[in-house]
This record gives sequence, C-alpha cells and structure tokens, in this order.
Amino acid sequence: MAAVLEHRSAFMNVKEVADYLNLNEKKVYALAAEGRIPGTKVTGKWMFPRELVDRWMLESSHGGLLTDRLVLAGSDDPLLYRVVLRLARDTGASGLVSYTATGTKLGLSLLQGHRADACGLHWGPSGESHLRHPALLSQYGGHRRWVLIRAFRREQGLMIQPDLALQGLELEQLLRQPLRWAMRQEGAGAQRFLQEALARFSVSGEDLGQTTTALSERDAACAITLGLADIAPGARSAATENGLGFVATGSESFDLALERGIYFRKLFQDLIARLKSPDSDRLGELLGGYDLQEAGELVWGQD
Repeated sequence: MAAVLEHRSAFMNVKEVADYLNLNEKKVYALAAEGRIPGTKVTGKWMFPRELVDRWMLESSHGGLLTDRLVLAGSDDPLLYRVVLRLARDTGASGLVSYTATGTKLGLSLLQGHRADACGLHWGPSGESHLRHPALLSQYGGHRRWVLIRAFRREQGLMIQPDLALQGLELEQLLRQPLRWAMRQEGAGAQRFLQEALARFSVSGEDLGQTTTALSERDAACAITLGLADIAPGARSAATENGLGFVATGSESFDLALERGIYFRKLFQDLIARLKSPDSDRLGELLGGYDLQEAGELVWGQD
C-alpha cells in the first residue's frame, strides 16, 4: 500500500489558524489587526506563515520557551558589540546571545518578523529622537507591542584617514574636497545623519565621490583603514578603534526596540545591567563620544 503523506502548507488562512490554535475566527482577525500574531495580507486575505505561528506560540507560552535567547540586530556600535560579546561569553552554552549589524531599517524588519529579539537604532539628532524614533517604529507592523529602551547617546560624524585629519579641515571644507567616500547602505542611521549634514551646507550626496558601500559603522572604518576610501560617516568610537581621525556632526540617541515581553527576559536585563556598569563607563571613555547616563531608561512605549 502506497504511503500517503500529509501535505502541510507553509501558510495558513484564518480558518486554519483558528482550528490550529483552537480559537474562533473573529479572535484571529483581531490578533492579526493588532499585529499580535505574525501574518500578512495577500490580495486582501490574511495569510499566516506556519513556522512563525509555531514560534509565536512557543514565545507566548509560560513566559516563552525561548527565554534563553537574545538575538540583537540593527545599527552597529563598538561599545554595544563588546558588551554583548562579554555577555555571550559569560552565558556560555546555556543560551544564545548574538548581535548582527544590519542597519536600522533592516533590523526593524527582522524585529517585525520575529527573527530578532531587539533592534539597535539611531535616526537623527538626540534632541529629536523622542519624536523621530517612535515615528520610525510606527511604519512597522506590531510596533504597538514594542518599547524603546535607551542604550546611550554618542557622537556621530565623519571618520577620516589619519593624514587627512592632520590637515585640520572644517566640516564644510571636507564636504567640498575631492575625496573617496565609503557610503552606508540605504536605511542606515549613519547615512541618514550624513544626508542631513549635507543638506545644511547645500551639498548633494551625488556630488561626493563614492567608491564603495559599507554595511556597518565598522565596515566603513575598515574601508578607510584598507585604503579603499578616505572618508565615511560613522560614530567617533568606530573611528577610535580603527585609529582614524574624526570630525563631529552632532550627537545622537542609540535606542533598543523590542517587545515588552522580551524586556523582562533575564538575558536582556543582564545586558542593561552591563551597560549601566562602571566597566561600560570606562570603555565608553576609551572609545570616546559616549554618554551612558540614561542607559536602561524606558523612553517610549509605556501605556
């Protein structure tokens, strides 16, 4: 007798999800509309990826079965990278702690898709972050379940090769020099900051001599170190760790976006405790350009 294999579609409709979770269809529609269950509309009909629904169930059960995991994505930062690295070392094989620099917008898409637990982001000057960051989050489904936690403030600007730094050029002079630029990808906070600095001096990005595209702050610094570029947008700390010069264009808030439930995970609380520690203060002083006084503060999302 031929074996009959049950075909399980990768996607479920509302009725199938309702049967799968033992809910009525009206409740499934409500969960989807509120962004509380992973799903998407296709030609006007809700569809739900089976794999993500399974993961959502695990995460929702008794505080979540994935509480031994902390996967960070989003914007790159040298201090955060080192803090996460030490947290991963101390966690050992008892949990998964990782940090992948993807840029702000891709990180938020990963957070929306439940493929990351938290996203580092920066989107303009510190003085406007209380407006800009929530406005940015509102573009993503499920943002009503998210909170923003302050990691730190840091200096943002231009990283330049050491010989160029010795010339003591001002910001506007640098922007008008025939230099080789390492630009950041679209959706990166550093690129957004650069575009606004260019606008202040009526300079177009198309007027700059881009030679390569860097995918993180440290990738941009590396491009200069390897001689592929003379200048790139980035944080002071990324310039410091690569022995580069730096010209500041302003200060920015670096926040962590995550779901409320993940905020209470022990691994995330351990991360915040480390950011608030004297060790992080000392590291911030060595790298330069950091202000960690607000580390761990809830800056948006309180009901």
